[in-house]
Parts: sequence; C-alpha cells; structure tokens
Amino acid sequence: MLLTVGGLAVLAGAIVQGGVGFGLGLVAVPVLTMIEPDLMPGAVQVVNLAMPLFTLASEWRRVEWRGVGFALLGRLPGSVIGALIIVYTSIYARSVFVAVMVVIAVLLTARAMSVPRTGVTLTCAGFVSGITGTATGIGGPPVALVYQSAQGPQIRATLAMFFCLSALQSLGILALVGELPVQAVAAGATLVVPMAIGFLASGPLRRYLDGGRARMAVLVVATASALSLIAQNVVIGLP
Repeated sequence: MLLTVGGLAVLAGAIVQGGVGFGLGLVAVPVLTMIEPDLMPGAVQVVNLAMPLFTLASEWRRVEWRGVGFALLGRLPGSVIGALIIVYTSIYARSVFVAVMVVIAVLLTARAMSVPRTGVTLTCAGFVSGITGTATGIGGPPVALVYQSAQGPQIRATLAMFFCLSALQSLGILALVGELPVQAVAAGATLVVPMAIGFLASGPLRRYLDGGRARMAVLVVATASALSLIAQNVVIGLP
C-alpha cells in the first residue's frame, strides 16, 4: 500500500513541487498519514530532504540567501515547538490545526494581494514553518506565501534551499525526541524513487508557470491541500 498508493501520492506531489516550488508535503502527507500514520512525519521528511536537491542542481544560482537566512532563524524555535506538539498531541489533531492555519494564511494573502518580503515577515514565516513542518511534514505554505510575488525560478530555488536545510533540522529534532523510527527512514528512502520520477515529469509545468502564473498556483495548491486535510480528519472523526 505504501509503495503503490503512497508512491503515487509522492509522485503527484513531486510534480507539483517541481513546478511551483512547494507542494510535495501538501499533496502527499494526507495520503501517507491515512496509510501509515505511525511513520509520519519522519518518512516524508526524508523525501523533503531529497527533493530540493533536484531543484538546486539546475537552479541554485537563483537562491535568495538573505531570505533563507531569516527564514531559518525563525524556523529553529518553531521546530522545537513542533516537536513538543508531536509528543503531546495526536497526528489527526495537529493535521487539522495545520490545515486551518494554511487556509487562514491563504485568505489573508488573497485579500492583501501580497505579503511584504522583509526580515520580519520571513522570520515569522520560518517560525510557523518550523512548527508545521516538524509536526506534520508540511512546512511550505508560510514561506511560499511570502515569496508568491517572486519569479518562478527564484521561488523554486529559494524554497528548495530552505526545505533542504529545514528537513535536516527537523530530522535531527525528531531523532532527539525519539520520534524517528528506523522504519520511517526506510519508508522515506523507498519513496525517493517516485519522487524523482515526479520531478522529471514536472518540466512542462515549470515552463507554464514561469509565464507569470506562479502566484496563483501557490494559492490554489495551498488551499486545495488544506481543505483535503480538513476533509480527511472529518472522515476519520465520523462514527
């Protein structure tokens, strides 16, 4: 089940992230959580570590290092809070929390049209990303929403660098609190193959989004994925 349905979810998420710059966790985490909740979020963090390397191999020159630095500054304390959430809450409760936060962020962004890309907003986005990314494996939306007005290549490259370093940070913290079983690491390693296939298939999507459509894609992917998380947990909660 993990290698078939879970692999397809990761493949689809990799296609989305290869084009938009984020979205693998948003697409794959709800499916992986339903299949193997005990392996989450460790399994998806292994994939989150590998996925950005493909983007950086071709677009590393477009990384905005200032933004990465501020976001990582906020992410460290957020990751600690995320680890505490894992220890003291159920995976279903924190999934609903993340989904609601993503929907709120999208609504505020759509209304304001843009989020100023400053040191303060990037640090705050990194902090929220640390909480949600460590707790559920979904850390893309906060930082992606700050970068929504940037060009496609800059969004993808900057988020890729941030995600790579963030995944290392989250894996380390999960290991420290005893929430990174060997089975999760092994499962994540097997999902790297469909992830790589999905990235290779995302080339046409990148060219389409680079024509000025990246911002709308970011908002659509974030909203759809958040609503799917809410729906998933409503179904789980039914008698």
